[in-house]
Amino acid sequence: YNPETVSTDYDECDRLYFEEISRERVLDIYELEASAGVILSVGGQIPNNLALPLDKAGVKILGTSARNIDNAEDRFKFSKILDSIHVDQPQWQELQSVEDAKAFCRLVSYPCLIRPSYVLSGAAMKVVFNDADLEVFLKAACDVSPAHPVVISKFIENAKEIEVDAVAMNGKVVNYAIAEHVENAGVHSGDATLVLPAQKLYCETVRRVKRVTFKIAERLQICGPFNIQFLSKDNRIKVIECNLRASRTFPFVSKTLKADFIELATRVMVGEVVKPAPIHLLEIDYVGIKAPMFSFTRLIGADPILGVEMASTGEVATFGDTRHEAILTSMRAAGFKVPQKAVFLCIGPLMAKLAFLESAKLLLDKGLVVYASKGTHEFLQTRGVQTILLHKPSSSDQPNFTTYINDGAIDLVINIRDSNADSGSISDGYAIRRSTVDHSIGLLTDLKLANLVIAAFARECKDDGGKVKVKAWDELPAN
Repeated sequence: YNPETVSTDYDECDRLYFEEISRERVLDIYELEASAGVILSVGGQIPNNLALPLDKAGVKILGTSARNIDNAEDRFKFSKILDSIHVDQPQWQELQSVEDAKAFCRLVSYPCLIRPSYVLSGAAMKVVFNDADLEVFLKAACDVSPAHPVVISKFIENAKEIEVDAVAMNGKVVNYAIAEHVENAGVHSGDATLVLPAQKLYCETVRRVKRVTFKIAERLQICGPFNIQFLSKDNRIKVIECNLRASRTFPFVSKTLKADFIELATRVMVGEVVKPAPIHLLEIDYVGIKAPMFSFTRLIGADPILGVEMASTGEVATFGDTRHEAILTSMRAAGFKVPQKAVFLCIGPLMAKLAFLESAKLLLDKGLVVYASKGTHEFLQTRGVQTILLHKPSSSDQPNFTTYINDGAIDLVINIRDSNADSGSISDGYAIRRSTVDHSIGLLTDLKLANLVIAAFARECKDDGGKVKVKAWDELPAN
């Protein structure tokens, strides 16, 4: 949808049209060029939205059929298909009325996820924790996708998210890659930190993901690129969604595995018979990590917190011998600075405090000053971790977080919010996060990412200003 991605590459295409991607313009160009067909699956969400209208207009769709694109994009149809082929998914229900939605949420228990169909970047997708949230966000979901069903599903907390990028030919998978998110499910895949090859998946989990991927490809008769997102908890997997198009991770996967997924997909879509490119994930001697980039400093007043609706405006990918090397180089490439002076901790839930305890010790071991909000300070003190209390922004007591952040005394803030916090704590959390990005100071809001980053710089960074070894691409071993 952005012509500038190819406008200066004269080997990319014979002709480039600077036009909106709409039914009318595509039909005009299709007729003018006397096209043999149209490939939809490399332009993101908008071309997929045009699949049915173009098919009805007589356009030849190359690759997966318009009917099966609709079967995957329509949340209700896709959920029914998963049920029919006995593939597990979170409990779900199509929205009929607000009262039905409330009844479903009470039956499965909050939190629940509102999921509109045919949307880009998780638009209007929300996790709701009570009836009041449900009413507000249901209206937004219906407004953003009025012609297609809205589905409500049970949101599974503390589940790992797994992502599969693949190419299929007439329903048979010819190549695939399985990656994992650092963050738990609940962070949009475009905002998540992606690790490939996956480093912390059970072999049985990988086998189950592979079996389900092959089953879905066959049922939807996929012919071209596709992406499936899974939840994994207690070694059980559930399907979140399937996108019948090249995802934003296709280039990253191709680079990491040194296998051109999009070339393979294109050959499939134009009717060539292809052979799978064998990939042996266990034999790859390096780790690739894709990290998001954000522009919160330019979005005045926006809450710099991650959720199911995408917020990132770019991404970087780097490689290392270990995931610790890779995460540090990716985070630094995305603008993260390794702390040199002091870190402020504001960890909400008790389980998060317990899970962060070892990381807090590592911070002290690196010689950093550790400040903490009252609850976090008291928790760490009782466990032998010495921190300095800073009062929250809403308090007039000193020493105060606001004073220290304004004075430049802190160079990393870790704020893990509590979804069940009272309104005062929520307001303080927002003030902490917002003032952190307004001062261009590093901010981590996800517990698992914070733990990984701290373990990485504790292990990899020596006393040399936080420098870490960076390898050129051609220094990595061949697969």
